[in-house]
Amino acid sequence: MPASASASTNRPEHLIFRLSSSEGEAKLKALKEMKNQIIGNRTKKLSYIKIGAVPTVAGILASAGESDAFLLIQSAAVIGSFACGVDTGVEAVLDSGAFPHLLRILSNPDEKVVDAGARSLRMIFQSKLAPKYDFLQKEKMEFLLLLLNSENENVTGLGASIITHSCETSAEQKALCGAGVLRRLVSLLEGSLNQRDASLDSLAVIVKNNPEVISKFVGPQSGRTLSAITELTKDRCPRTRLLACTCLIVIRNSYPCYLQDIGIKTKLLLILLELLEEPGQVGDEAPFALANLIVEKEDLHKLAFEVDAVDKLCNFLQKVPAQVKRFQGILLALAELCSKLENCRSRLLSLQVLNSITDALTHDSAEVRSAACICIRSVSRSVKDVIQNLSAGCFMNEVMITPLVQLLHDPSTSVQVAALGAISNIVVDFTTRRVTFIQCGGVKQLVQLSKSMDSMLRLNAVWALRNLMFLADNSCKQGIFLELTASTLASLICDPEPSIQEQALALVRNLVNGCINSIEHVLAEDGIILNAVGRQLWSTSYTEVWVQGVYVLSNVATGNEFHKEAVMQQLLPQAGDCSQSFIIKFLQSNDNRLRTAAIWCVVNLTYPSSPEAFSRVVKLWNAGIFSQIKNMDDDPCLDVKFRVTTALKQLTFGDSST
Repeated sequence: MPASASASTNRPEHLIFRLSSSEGEAKLKALKEMKNQIIGNRTKKLSYIKIGAVPTVAGILASAGESDAFLLIQSAAVIGSFACGVDTGVEAVLDSGAFPHLLRILSNPDEKVVDAGARSLRMIFQSKLAPKYDFLQKEKMEFLLLLLNSENENVTGLGASIITHSCETSAEQKALCGAGVLRRLVSLLEGSLNQRDASLDSLAVIVKNNPEVISKFVGPQSGRTLSAITELTKDRCPRTRLLACTCLIVIRNSYPCYLQDIGIKTKLLLILLELLEEPGQVGDEAPFALANLIVEKEDLHKLAFEVDAVDKLCNFLQKVPAQVKRFQGILLALAELCSKLENCRSRLLSLQVLNSITDALTHDSAEVRSAACICIRSVSRSVKDVIQNLSAGCFMNEVMITPLVQLLHDPSTSVQVAALGAISNIVVDFTTRRVTFIQCGGVKQLVQLSKSMDSMLRLNAVWALRNLMFLADNSCKQGIFLELTASTLASLICDPEPSIQEQALALVRNLVNGCINSIEHVLAEDGIILNAVGRQLWSTSYTEVWVQGVYVLSNVATGNEFHKEAVMQQLLPQAGDCSQSFIIKFLQSNDNRLRTAAIWCVVNLTYPSSPEAFSRVVKLWNAGIFSQIKNMDDDPCLDVKFRVTTALKQLTFGDSST
């Protein structure tokens, strides 16, 4: 019957068959039908890609002559549709060899063909899979300038899209600036809506983190450029307002001397909060722009709090937005807002949105799960807030602990790292819930991740273990240590990454801070841990590692005579070694923390009531340590100066008893 026959000919397999027709009209009709089916329909696109439609269409594009305008237009349009918003489609298009043919038709005499080619190429360059463009090649730069200077709106937009996608290095930014690209993009700010938006997007990329380029862009002679962009923040089009804000944020973050006026800061905050209401891409990107605006800037955190940013973001959060990207962005913006100010954290907690954030830990999207962890980390950063909310169970109940521990098994490394960050903050004061954490398998998984080949996972796992060990009772320390083992801890102390060495030593410092039983752990397995500490102090050149390592020795030196002698063996060169003790170098350091740690170690070793104190005093004298301490009686650091006084009394006491 006619109806079923028509439906049959529109099926993907039949459409592809019709594309191979020798008749141009039949091909053209099939291309149009395919385009209509796949536009805005991801499922259809994927089904056509799966059965090999893209190479067939690319073949038509490649074989069509310059005068076959209709075939060129339709085949280019179909190629662009496959590439639009679907990375699988972009990959298929690039694999089909269509890309150079799309570039070729940009020189076609028919404006509509050029338009179709430019639109399709723009679709491709919106994907991270698109090929990078080498701006440092002279002919490539000349071609880019041809695109930007075109009178065709889609061609100039293509040029801007290429810049947005490919400009990554300072050298490329300078090359684009030197070639006059900035001037051309600025002139396009006065063009059509599409040209304005494409220009703003590209300008932000070219000036990002490059003060030299920014100074040429918005210097004394170009003040009107900054004014023009600022004016575009008032544009009727939401996307233009967002892009103008983003451009200004990039300029301010890259060159802080610009846009210091509180009025423009407030204006940017209010615009971005307003744009959260917008549907689609604008509303999805607005919270990311907001987070970038306020990142690491306490003054802007205060300003954002004053304009009710926390309340507005929490209000959106409680709506449980369907858009994954927007949900992620709101969580990250809240995380940034709560990263410094107590009043922001308190306000968020008072708005009863913690359950929504906790629910996000089990979201299908890895990006949302990661953002939720980052948000929890910021909200739990304040010890005051953590303690106040422990009784209410905000942070320490199983509803939050269990999913966080489960995320340590997440297939996404970024989620694991974010979960470790949240756990690191939460476990600092874990007095009443350590059992829950252990029963959830938390310690076991932290130890497992501390052995990961990924350095970020190792670092954050050790950091979490360090915080879990902080002020823990002896039984808890024992449990963690048994799970971790002395050999693993010694290995972490000698990790290739200095940051991991630092955290491992800080973990040991917390382990041995307390009763003598805790100190015994570092002497397990023939002192493998203490020997590792000593090796690092003799061999490393990193101040942070030195500080933590010396505090380990200082804490061990508070123990019994056996412990003190073990420290002395690490502190002083072995017989026959003419090297100067590292403790002298540390006492001479310009770092107050290192001098403080070193003098503490000497004080603990020479405590007068210790039976063998005199013997150690003699060794320290002979090693030249006493002479160094005598020169420190007027140390600029009061903490050091006070400990020097104590040390000199103890060392002198040892001398007078001879």
